[in-house]
Amino acid sequence: MSGLPHSPHALVTGGGRGIGRAIAASLVGAGATVTVLGRNAATLEEAVSAGAAHFYTVADVSDEAALKAAVAEVSARKPIDILVANAGSAESAPFAKSDSALFARMMDVNFMGVVHAVRAVLPGMNDRPYGRIVAVASTAGLKGYAYVSAYVAAKHAVVGLVRSLALEMASSNVTVNAVCPGFTDTDLVAVSIENIMKKTGRTREQAIAELAKHNPQGRLISPQEVADAVLWLCGEGAGAITGQAIAVAGGEI
Repeated sequence: MSGLPHSPHALVTGGGRGIGRAIAASLVGAGATVTVLGRNAATLEEAVSAGAAHFYTVADVSDEAALKAAVAEVSARKPIDILVANAGSAESAPFAKSDSALFARMMDVNFMGVVHAVRAVLPGMNDRPYGRIVAVASTAGLKGYAYVSAYVAAKHAVVGLVRSLALEMASSNVTVNAVCPGFTDTDLVAVSIENIMKKTGRTREQAIAELAKHNPQGRLISPQEVADAVLWLCGEGAGAITGQAIAVAGGEI
């Protein structure tokens, strides 16, 4: 597998924990200079202290002006070659109880957060000899799940954006892809496990099994497995891979 070009600069949104942190650490290990972006300064600072990134900046991806300013600051340090748009959130509710505010929250973070990040980074990346945009979507961007209609709609929008933008960028040196993890062993899924336990009275093991049953391998995906897929897409050898939504889900999709 071809590695990264010499010392590219990667920006990872939502890079302080979970999948984002695993991606950041893998990019560091492959020789990239990595900046993580998120809302919690303490979490980001801890990631840098642990060696999972070199720099951090605080911004909310749903705030376009704040994100644009943060990207300008990061780019002034070193032009950005890789964008991993990972920041996201999930809320569950039956459709009948999913009001407009819930749909707006899910779209603002999970979809518009990707749009804002790409808009901020792409002009500078266009001038670089190499560029990679990877959105962390979800299997919820490839299929439906009950009780998370707003989240599913937002992740489907991300996959559509990736496929369209990849065609626009096909004549450039920038590739645009998505990775679509299944249920992954992160704190976000831990919240889902707690909700299942509270609502159903199931044990933790039973709640985990309820999520893991979607995966034909019968387990949760690890953050590192998602990071490995992202690292491959960022490599020079993946230059012909663009417009793809790659499931990291043990065969679920």
